[in-house]
Amino acid sequence: MSEQYAVMRNNISMLGHFLGETISDAQGSDILDLIENIRILSRNSRAGDDDARAKLLDTLANISTENIIPVARAFSHFLNLANIAEQYQTISRKHQDTASSERSIGALFERLKQQNIPTEKVIDAVEKLLVELVLTAHPTETTRRSLVHKHVEINRCLSRLEHSDLTEQEERKIKRRLLQHIALAWHTNEIRIQRPTPLDEAKWGMAFIENSLWQAVPEFCRQLNFHLEKHFGIQHPVGLAPIRFSSWMGGDRDGNPFVTAQITRTVLNLSRWKAAELFLTDIKALSDELSIVHCSPSFREKYGDNIEPYRVVIKTLRTKLKNTLSYYNDVLAARKPLFSTEDIITHDEQLWEPLYDCYQSLLGCGMRIIANGLLLDCLRRIRCFGVTLSRLDIRQESTRHTDAIAEITRYIGLGDYAQWTETDKQAFLIRELSSRRPLLPQNWEPSADTQEVLDTCKVIAEQPEGVISCYIISMARTASDVLAVHLLLKEAGVPYHLPVVPLFETLDDLDAAEEVMTQLFNVGWYRGVINNKQMVMIGYSDSAKDAGMLAASWAQYRAQEVLVNLCEKLGIELTLFHGRGGTIGRGGAPAHAALLSQPPRSLRNGLRVTEQGEMIRFKLGLPAVAVESLDLYASAILEANLLPPPEPKQAWRDIMDELSTTSCEIYRGVVRGDPDFVPYFRSATPEQELSKLPLGSRPAKRNPNGGVESLRAIPWIFAWMQNRLMLPAWLGAGAALRQSIEKGNRTLLEEMCHNWPFFSTRIGMLEMVFSKTDTWLSEHYDQHLVKPELWYLGQSLREQLNADIKTVLSLSHDDQLMSDLPWIAESIALRNVYTDPLNLLQVELLRRLREQNDDPNPILEQALMITITGIAAGMRNTG
Repeated sequence: MSEQYAVMRNNISMLGHFLGETISDAQGSDILDLIENIRILSRNSRAGDDDARAKLLDTLANISTENIIPVARAFSHFLNLANIAEQYQTISRKHQDTASSERSIGALFERLKQQNIPTEKVIDAVEKLLVELVLTAHPTETTRRSLVHKHVEINRCLSRLEHSDLTEQEERKIKRRLLQHIALAWHTNEIRIQRPTPLDEAKWGMAFIENSLWQAVPEFCRQLNFHLEKHFGIQHPVGLAPIRFSSWMGGDRDGNPFVTAQITRTVLNLSRWKAAELFLTDIKALSDELSIVHCSPSFREKYGDNIEPYRVVIKTLRTKLKNTLSYYNDVLAARKPLFSTEDIITHDEQLWEPLYDCYQSLLGCGMRIIANGLLLDCLRRIRCFGVTLSRLDIRQESTRHTDAIAEITRYIGLGDYAQWTETDKQAFLIRELSSRRPLLPQNWEPSADTQEVLDTCKVIAEQPEGVISCYIISMARTASDVLAVHLLLKEAGVPYHLPVVPLFETLDDLDAAEEVMTQLFNVGWYRGVINNKQMVMIGYSDSAKDAGMLAASWAQYRAQEVLVNLCEKLGIELTLFHGRGGTIGRGGAPAHAALLSQPPRSLRNGLRVTEQGEMIRFKLGLPAVAVESLDLYASAILEANLLPPPEPKQAWRDIMDELSTTSCEIYRGVVRGDPDFVPYFRSATPEQELSKLPLGSRPAKRNPNGGVESLRAIPWIFAWMQNRLMLPAWLGAGAALRQSIEKGNRTLLEEMCHNWPFFSTRIGMLEMVFSKTDTWLSEHYDQHLVKPELWYLGQSLREQLNADIKTVLSLSHDDQLMSDLPWIAESIALRNVYTDPLNLLQVELLRRLREQNDDPNPILEQALMITITGIAAGMRNTG
């Protein structure tokens, strides 16, 4: 391991020591001795000591019920502490990550200058730069908010300890505080007692904005400005927002009956309240700071002749923000507001205009250094967050709209819309969209489901333009799916054009995306309202669940490619919205590599991508980490637009077509074709037990009575990650590669590895997945939880996995996985020592609980939940 990681190793060791002290104080030395014995046996087992492995298995199989929870908690807590140390490592002042610095904006600008990219081209790309991160409520965050806060405090202590000029007393004080936070974490229940509500999830998202992103965005903009000035001698325009945030928390109703129109309205009001609170803090600081007497003549003319002209403007804003807080306090408490909407801030420009006037006046009076301080930070926040804190996406499943319109057509005697042909549906929808008369009958009482759809559209109509960013249709399959939403919005009285975004998710839907969008663009009414702008969302989770990782990846690439070409031909500005998850099986990959593997020109209009669950915490949870994440996103987008990846050769496309077809057949042959697969899956993983873990507000299944096919992509991935087989992320891919090599395509595949970022990224993702799999643990799950007559399936899958690992290593010409990223391999090896006991405990707990059937022991259930969250921490991702 490189010396640059010495600080992190020391931090992990120190945190582990403090955890041991905490456990000894709380549980007694006997428990600590048991935990330490298990840790040593696990370490030796990993090193190949068969006797140690046998003792480890025996110790955990015979562990007493009263000892199960403290042992599970100890290993789970250590993995969380290791994550904290790793996260801190990325921002440590002693850490020099060459790979990361090479991907930064500063390094990119250096390369652009060396390659003589014209300055005006760079400026144009920077001015068009847009990174829009969409924070979702997908239930993949296993760590409670109470614990997240303590983890942040631990990180802060590590930061303070890094100063070399600490006195002995100062160091002792920080370490005592560190020990206190670890003890607080130990004495906090790591499992939520109740499933969070959509409102809880929205508050969780707001907390990340308040505690991290509020600081990170202006700091990122400052860094971008610094590099622009250093390399090109220019400033980024203050009025442009390179970063923007939207949220699904409180707006994503796809399969979640708890997200109602009233919840959406409440979340919007709560967001406005929180934004007012944060801006009020900024304004108070500006009031203290801007005691300056000089201002420009135009400023004095506009705002009056005052001794402290800026303070007068700032204090007026302060009063209005206080009124705004009071107003939304009343609204949220269902009281009649004390203030009217005339007395509060409801639009961004009400904050922006007076503050920007202050900024321009300070510049004009030679006070650039003051203008570019807190005032500039506040202006950046207005452009990024606005008075709603983040914009809200609405998402609903396509059949809900079909059912609503069908209910209307049946009531007014036109027949059943749901049974009509696509041509008839489109004709009806276009006719109604062009009509000035209302479609909805008066005094009509629709069903509860239809009423909810209509109420949601009414909430949208209540909002000023820009508050709701778009309406996403999941499982969109036809042009009528999009037109139907436009009609429902029209009937609700939405007074502006709201982007309606089809989400193409399955393999068939991705392949049909071009045809669907062509049909839409051929509709005169539609082209007239979209103003030559279109957003399309590409689904990664369900396509991978449907067809396997490799086939899904290629379908996503092709869909993006044809949509880019179609929109270019028609002069339509296309924004692609990437619905990625944190894991490889749901489209996750290191952000920089993932973006550079997109089709050429697909990022021309910026990036819109989901960030969810634990990935929000890992990538955006600390201000310094968030700045680095935003820098990586921005540099990748700029690089993709200024130094675009190559167009794939026809020979590469032909190979990918073959690989896609073969891998999909292999994947579906197992998942859909083997009648034993479903019972095997449900026995060999904790899939059924996962539904008891209160991760998010959304049910685990779209259809509560359905089988695996109705299971959401997140628990599908989560379950396979728990037993370390990681099946969805690799099944079919390696076997397809091997067949292609056997056909004589090795040279061509190696060429693709070296010269095509899309393909090399896929191979790198497979290596990452393989490095986290473990055939011994997977087999242990089978032997103790699966009926012997189904063992053949697990054995077959593990043989397939081993063969696939060899295939990928032969392509990369390496002896071991992740050889080009040795620290990741070391990190996984370190974690294995702590995740192995959790896996083995989980097997024992599943065995005991399944024997108890209808009368489960609550202690065992709690311990099982702890192993699930601990393994998730060890794997560094969940769904």
